[in-house]
Amino acid sequence: MLDELEFKRQLNESARLLGQNRPGEAVEKLLPLSEQSPDHPDVLINLSGAYILQRKWNMAVRVLKIGLKSHPTNAMLWANLGAAELGRLETSGPRQQDKAIAAYQHALQVDPEAPNVHYHLGLIYKERKELMRSAAFFQRALEVNPADRDARYWLDRLTPEIQESVQERLQAVDEVEVEIDLEVYGELDIENGGEVRDEDEDAPASDKSRDNRSNDDRPTPDDGVNA
Repeated sequence: MLDELEFKRQLNESARLLGQNRPGEAVEKLLPLSEQSPDHPDVLINLSGAYILQRKWNMAVRVLKIGLKSHPTNAMLWANLGAAELGRLETSGPRQQDKAIAAYQHALQVDPEAPNVHYHLGLIYKERKELMRSAAFFQRALEVNPADRDARYWLDRLTPEIQESVQERLQAVDEVEVEIDLEVYGELDIENGGEVRDEDEDAPASDKSRDNRSNDDRPTPDDGVNA
């Protein structure tokens, strides 16, 4: 049984090892602490982080779910669960991504400025080709941490792609509207022998002129043509 001072010293040492990307050594320091205090949040955060670095995703998920039973409002536990559920982004599937998104959203509910969470959500949505949503999360990541160079990089890279996508959608809408107009007027030409008839052509001249003034010389809806 470690006393409080030694417990804290080993916990800090595990954090130092993780910072040096030495997860195996960190695990060796953390396992005795986990046995002594199974639901200590900082131990579980560091231990799950070590497993994530080792790509032992399932072991990390198991540790984190134990911790969340006792600490459901710990944003860091939720954030690590998001990373563990996702696994490697490039090979993740929709189900893994959905679980990760849910965990990250829980983290933001607990702490709207939880470190790195917006950035990781941006990466997931980028992988899903949901570029506008991805850019929104990268933008929010920069609001939380203006020094986040990775978020800035992706936001700058996505902005031209989003603008191009919007232009393509607008062009597609314009083309559809032109096709519809051609179909409508083409049908009218066939039905009316090549011209659009005014159903009120026998009406008194004063009535026709009044109708034309109110509709800018366009056929009224009663004529069968959308104004």
